[in-house]
Amino acid sequence: MRKTKPYLIAEIGVNYYDTAKVMNITPLEAAKLYIKEVANSGIDCAKFQTYKAETIVSKNSPAYWDTSKETTKTQYELFKKFDSFGKEEYKILSDYAHSLGIDFTSTPFDYESADYLYDMVDFYKISSSDFSNLPFIKHIGSKGKPVVISVGASYLSEVDEGIRALKESGCTDITILHCVLSYPTKPQDANLNIIKTLKKVFPDVKVGFSDHVAPDETMMTLATAYLLGAEVIEKHFTLDKTLPGNDHYHAGNPDDFKKAIKNFKFIDNILGSAEKTVLECEKIPRREARRSLVLTRNMKVGEVIEEKDLMPKRPGTGISPKYIDIVIGRAIKKDLPEDTILTWDMI
Repeated sequence: MRKTKPYLIAEIGVNYYDTAKVMNITPLEAAKLYIKEVANSGIDCAKFQTYKAETIVSKNSPAYWDTSKETTKTQYELFKKFDSFGKEEYKILSDYAHSLGIDFTSTPFDYESADYLYDMVDFYKISSSDFSNLPFIKHIGSKGKPVVISVGASYLSEVDEGIRALKESGCTDITILHCVLSYPTKPQDANLNIIKTLKKVFPDVKVGFSDHVAPDETMMTLATAYLLGAEVIEKHFTLDKTLPGNDHYHAGNPDDFKKAIKNFKFIDNILGSAEKTVLECEKIPRREARRSLVLTRNMKVGEVIEEKDLMPKRPGTGISPKYIDIVIGRAIKKDLPEDTILTWDMI
């Protein structure tokens, strides 16, 4: 995996099928087009979803998404529309992504997919829908690759169970993503403070955010997640947010992702260092804006300085007011006019 901060994943999922229909090209050509746009947008990883309808869902499972956006009534019917790819196609996509210098992964939803994806993915991504599928989690964790797992719709105790399952299987590189399993997630339901909770409770794993909030003009949701400590950020990716389908209406397009990356760089720039010191840009203002001990009257050589003879004034080029107790009681070495900024060689 790249070392970018934050590491940004474009969840292509199966959106390329809809683009293929609109552009009258093959799904494979559309998928490669998506990967190309992911790379051009400066994103770290292109991510897909690997499943077969028969192994992921029973035929009567009802829809749980916004059916005004995606009208398919059952999960089986929806998954069946988008499950034509197999090992050969994902190998082509993996090679293409790597040829463009970006990472590749795909979320497996069955054991067969998890096994054949091994040589193709830079890390495994496990869906929050499989968070209670501990045998499957252990199977993936035993493969020796980094694992990123979403924790949407989970209690904290279940998150602990999932992390334990990965560790017990030998996985040593774990990232958990705060996620709200609602499409789209309302901004008020994003609950981003959970990122801080996860970082506090599970300090030995990386924490990130998988976003289902519809993009706004400033991509503030992702910026806030990063500010709260998200090390990995995942968001659905589309080339056209107006396309019908389950994952277009809450996805980000290339411009949205570019805005997000610009925000991340701006945040890094303004956060600076955790070390409290005087910055180079502060040195002159510090000198001119701080105060020195200044005489309130003309004083002759030999006169002893009293408290009433001193007033703290700008600039801070003389004796600091914090040394006033040392200055009081000392004698003047030479005649000095009123408003003289005292320095140590004068007393």
